[in-house]
Amino acid sequence: MHLLAYFALLLFLCIQASSAATNTILAGQALVVNDKLVSKNNRYALGFFQTSSSKSSQDTNWYLGIWFNTVPTVTSAWVANRDKPIKNIASMELTVSQDGNLVILNRSTKSIIWSTKVNITRNSTTAVLLSNGNLILTNSSNSSEVFWQSFDHPTDTIFPGAKLGWDKVIGLNRRLVSSKNSISPASGAYCTELDPTGASQFWLAPVNSTVPYWSSGAWNGIYFTSIPEMAAKSTFSSRFVSNNQETYYSYNLEDEDMIARIVLDVSGRSKVFIWLEGSQEWTMVYAQPKAQCDVNAICGPFTICDDNALQYCNCMEGFTITSAEDWELEDRTGGCSRNTPLDCISNKSTTRTTDKFYSVQCVKFPQSATKVEAAASTGECARGCLNNCSCIAYSFHDGGCSIWHNELLNIRQLQCGGTTNSNEETLYLRLSAKDFQRLEDNKKRIVIGVAVGAGISALALFALILLLLFWRNKRKNSGRRLHGVQGCNGIIAFRYNDLKCATNKFKDRLGGGSFGSVFKGLIDDSTAIAVKRLDGAYQGEKEFRAEVSSIGAIQHINLVKLVGFCCDGSKRLLVYEHMPNRSLDVHLFRNNSTILSWTIRYQIALGVARGLAYLHESCRDCIIHCDIKPENILLDTLFVPKIADFGMAKLFRRDYSRVLTTIRGTIGYLAPEWITGVAITPKVDVYSYGMMVLEIISGKRNSCAPCSSGGNLDIFFPVHAAHKLLEGDVGSLVDHMLHGDVNLDEAELACKVACWCIQDNELDRPTMGHVVQILEGLVEIGMPPLPSLLESMTGSSHSARS
Repeated sequence: MHLLAYFALLLFLCIQASSAATNTILAGQALVVNDKLVSKNNRYALGFFQTSSSKSSQDTNWYLGIWFNTVPTVTSAWVANRDKPIKNIASMELTVSQDGNLVILNRSTKSIIWSTKVNITRNSTTAVLLSNGNLILTNSSNSSEVFWQSFDHPTDTIFPGAKLGWDKVIGLNRRLVSSKNSISPASGAYCTELDPTGASQFWLAPVNSTVPYWSSGAWNGIYFTSIPEMAAKSTFSSRFVSNNQETYYSYNLEDEDMIARIVLDVSGRSKVFIWLEGSQEWTMVYAQPKAQCDVNAICGPFTICDDNALQYCNCMEGFTITSAEDWELEDRTGGCSRNTPLDCISNKSTTRTTDKFYSVQCVKFPQSATKVEAAASTGECARGCLNNCSCIAYSFHDGGCSIWHNELLNIRQLQCGGTTNSNEETLYLRLSAKDFQRLEDNKKRIVIGVAVGAGISALALFALILLLLFWRNKRKNSGRRLHGVQGCNGIIAFRYNDLKCATNKFKDRLGGGSFGSVFKGLIDDSTAIAVKRLDGAYQGEKEFRAEVSSIGAIQHINLVKLVGFCCDGSKRLLVYEHMPNRSLDVHLFRNNSTILSWTIRYQIALGVARGLAYLHESCRDCIIHCDIKPENILLDTLFVPKIADFGMAKLFRRDYSRVLTTIRGTIGYLAPEWITGVAITPKVDVYSYGMMVLEIISGKRNSCAPCSSGGNLDIFFPVHAAHKLLEGDVGSLVDHMLHGDVNLDEAELACKVACWCIQDNELDRPTMGHVVQILEGLVEIGMPPLPSLLESMTGSSHSARS
């Protein structure tokens, strides 16, 4: 009995050992469905995985691939048979064949679905999944002899340590090719590869095209010139090698515990994702090109691409989506198709065609047009297009005629009337008479609907005004809102006398600046407001109301909420929510105020960064604040920071190309490019933010923060902070009023961020979105260089002592 129990235990242990995960396939072994290889570090797994061919279909495709083993949802990074899906997985296995190759074998038919296809002199080989995610086929008796590796055949993802580029000896081009759609890993429409002309750069282009739509810029020894962010990031360590044998790019993760991937996705953009354990999701931290519509033919033919729209691809009038199923799976390259064929095609006549032209306004044209020299007018251009059945659109601009044949690609929507859109033009699209008439009828119905709606709205508004007038007469002193009228964004139009009464004739002054003074007020006898009386806003009433409306539409937890406005004759006032803890400078620089703890200071720095990132990157139009400083950071009851005056540039219509004397910014926070007179970018806000963060750290103005142990020697604090950071003495920089109650790791991180932000060259400064990721701990940052311009301007003796 004991002997039987012993054999049962031995059998159980053998079964357990055989089922344990391994990273190797030996000759005679096989990997079948539900089995997998796992790398020694447990990071990667290889096995069979399945996808549905469509969201609604029960038809399942199987693939052999490598994925991230510690990520709950299967995220493939390499696929062997991406263009040859398996239907009957039950009879499939991954094994080493008699000729030594690694193959996917159909056991029933003995046919090979996929193979490594290398010439091997001996058939004693072993397949191993390495800890870096590389699947290799090696000599069983000499593991250093590698016959084949998956790193030489990437799909849409580049692994850390893998090479992207040319092996000149064997003529191998390692490039990424996007997936077909969000479900299928089959080869898609776009690729990223080393520039075939020999330049030391990578480009993104349609597969089999020699015309890129984005390039990385040349490698300068540290980073690619179109990606200056690489110089500031320490998450990845990059390497570019070029010699007689090979030219390639590779990268490694500085933090080995981080899970990240660089992928060329379905949208034709190269993206960097980081896996966040806390939220259990992939977070995109970087993408190129920045705008989706920069990707060539991303929406397919007969579409208009709009970067400002949630659904960036839309069919032109008279066209419908060619494949709704593909669009749902994020593959829109099939574009749109005509609802009704052109008359010249149906009747095979160009002399008596009934085709019409429908105008598409405010668009940017592709470069594929044919110029017609003979056409001297719009009419001649239209007739010339009608006489050629392959002509599907034309434009007439600056005395020149351009026509397009067969299909339209890369039409881009612009904002009508935008002063920055010099390429804004009108396209005349050829449609059948039937579709043209339907669109004209729709226009008429819309006009009639708008007219009827406007009439009903006017009557309703009149009735509302009468009702409010009646209510106002009943409450003489409570009617401080101008008829209670709100705009489309909830912005309230106030009367000047009401605001004058609410602020007690503008007596309770909260503060002031270059734009005017701010006064405290009450509406409805209980709600506190802050009223900013503007000085120098000379816009007309219509323009002022339009700008206020656009500012009111901007909502973010770290931006002061605009409640309303007043436009009475030449008087211009803005009404904001009241911030009970006033502005940041009050707490940093005045001894009789609350001493902000380090935790609150760090959260203020992070909150302001989030607000600026929203203004720069998430608004319909990029908004540059131009005057970031502690006085413009307000604090609510919980000390949550709110950026104030973020719409002043729109209201005052500043000319950013002028010299320093005409700028309304604040000395001490102005970026060097203001002085040089060049066109400014959002990086001027980044510079000001860096200066302000240094003041948050020290609790004093940059110009007067003590920098010697005795406190008698005063130099410009940012220069002193940069030196102390390099010396590893961040603790001496922190406000002494905190008495050492500081998270020094956070203090060092904040100081690094600030010193990167105040770099002389704006290309060396991070974006505010990058700053947020750094402060949140998502992205690491290296040690910044000394801001040499600041040091030379201040004449610091610090460097001489060093």
